[in-house]
Amino acid sequence: MQIRFIVTLFLVLSLFSVNGQSVNKDVLFTVDNEPVYASEFLRVYNKNLDLVQDESQKDVDAYLELFTNYKLKLREAKALGLNEKSTYKRELSNYKKQLAKNYITDSKVTDELVEEAYDRMLYEVNANHILVKVNENASPQDSLAAYNKIIKLRDRALKEGFEKVRAEMHNGQTIYGEKLGYFGGFKMVYKFENAAFNTNVGDISKPFRTRFGYHIVNVLDKRKSRGERTVAHIMVIENKNDSLAEKPEVRIQDIYKKLNQGEAFDALAKQFSDDKNSASKGGMLKAFSGGQLRAKEFETVAFNLENVGDVSEPFKTDFGWHIVKLHKITPVPSFEIMKPELSEKIKRDSRSKIIDNALTNKLKTKYNISDAAPNLDYFVSILNDDYFKRIWKLPEDFKGQQSLVKIGNKTFTYNDFGVYLTNTQRNTAGKESLKTLVSKKYNAFLNESLIAYQEDHLEEENEDYAHIVSEYRDGLLLFDLMETTIWNTSKTDSTEIKVFYDAQKTNYMLPKRIDAIVAASTKQKTLKKVSKLLNENMPIDRIKSLVNSNDNVDVIFTSDIMDAKHQALPENFEFKKGVSEIYKHNDGFVLVNVKDILPKTQKSFKDAKGAVLSDYQNFKEENWIKDLKSKYKIELNQEVLKSVKSKLKN
Repeated sequence: MQIRFIVTLFLVLSLFSVNGQSVNKDVLFTVDNEPVYASEFLRVYNKNLDLVQDESQKDVDAYLELFTNYKLKLREAKALGLNEKSTYKRELSNYKKQLAKNYITDSKVTDELVEEAYDRMLYEVNANHILVKVNENASPQDSLAAYNKIIKLRDRALKEGFEKVRAEMHNGQTIYGEKLGYFGGFKMVYKFENAAFNTNVGDISKPFRTRFGYHIVNVLDKRKSRGERTVAHIMVIENKNDSLAEKPEVRIQDIYKKLNQGEAFDALAKQFSDDKNSASKGGMLKAFSGGQLRAKEFETVAFNLENVGDVSEPFKTDFGWHIVKLHKITPVPSFEIMKPELSEKIKRDSRSKIIDNALTNKLKTKYNISDAAPNLDYFVSILNDDYFKRIWKLPEDFKGQQSLVKIGNKTFTYNDFGVYLTNTQRNTAGKESLKTLVSKKYNAFLNESLIAYQEDHLEEENEDYAHIVSEYRDGLLLFDLMETTIWNTSKTDSTEIKVFYDAQKTNYMLPKRIDAIVAASTKQKTLKKVSKLLNENMPIDRIKSLVNSNDNVDVIFTSDIMDAKHQALPENFEFKKGVSEIYKHNDGFVLVNVKDILPKTQKSFKDAKGAVLSDYQNFKEENWIKDLKSKYKIELNQEVLKSVKSKLKN
């Protein structure tokens, strides 16, 4: 939808209103006496110039109109108090926290982890493992029992063979013995990945713990990553609209025979593939790597093709029947290309804990926080077993005003830590000594407070972060306004939408169509024979038997209700009853038997509702903008605009 495109355009690409005054004092225009600076407009225009597809948006005056409308909407949103809504403030706060993670990090540790991750993307490990399951927060006794169990199993595996022990001990409840197959980086939790990649082929790792329990891993093989494959495919599914269609497995075999007869893969894909997204491109699909596709059978066949140009035999997946042709083998991209993607993956992975620890140590140094914890004996003295029952409360005589630790210019008191203790007692693991508990809780409290303090002051310290926050702040506000004013009209303006449809009916029509049978072949001579037989009213099944054989498929027939854009029809095909002339189409030839012509007809309101709603929203927005221009006075500085245009020409 055009509206959503404009919102996204401004939201994602531009830096709207940050520090414009400090760069350039020239006011381009005002909205209700609020200045909009030329520097801001220039920044937005230049940032979007090479990215927009619509040439009209590159015109300065047209773009200025868009930009002015945008500022009008923001003015209205603030007038309506949308920036004071709790939902708006909450979403903005959540976004700032999420965004801050990209800026509050230890870059050195992150870079080391990215390099390690890339090295592991170059290889795949084939491994089996044995897991003794134990809860992450299990008691020391249960953890020790699980550890002793995995030690014994490792000793047995070293003597008797890993596979024998794995198969015998697996019960699917307390002990798991699994064949994992090949996997690369990020396919397992980080501790497991470390053990697998750091164990030599043929060896059994030492026991290690993840959140699932204690593991040992037997590495069977390591190989270089297979990278990506780019393939094209022809897919056939059951066509319920085609009463003449064979079963999909029969049709795919016919297409395969035509391939073996030397016909071009891309031409057959254009004519017969039921994957409409790829058919027009000769069946070409986007490149994919191992583990990326839902259809594992498809992935296996694609990676088993060895040479560019190889074509698979027909095979079946849950989506239909396929034939695959290998177009390109792409090795793992360079480190420079993959670095941004790996950085994002690491932030979502358990590796992030390593970065978090490095970060808090860095912030302790920045804010001069001692490694030695303050005296916490008072908190040990006020805790009791109620804490482990999740019912503990601060005592009435709690000394909340006393200072605990200072970060920057903010002092955290006993009350801050006391509230933290109260709020986190539900997250406490098994029972332990109160001194150990308080020490762990304080470290967690200090780390969270350090990061929160840095977040609160990040806009002051990082200009790039400040720009993006401001952009999102305005974009979110505009989204709320558009949703309230325009996009939710389908729920409130049902009568008006129907009236709009009645007034614009001629814009919502089903195109002229034909009920037709299309015969496709690479041999014009064969289609001449088909034409003759069709004119004699011979049944299609009989014609097939005459022009095709078990070993040779010269013609494939398609029956459907078709409009002029149907993939089986040649461009500018004339809708006329009867058997057509032979046309050249998709590197072959087609012949069309038009059984009936369906005239252009009016779409019902129900059938046209999606398009009607979109048009109605555009109509409503246009009128709304006119009202806003009447409500808020806009004054454009022509001299500044002239200067802006001059700068854009240079």
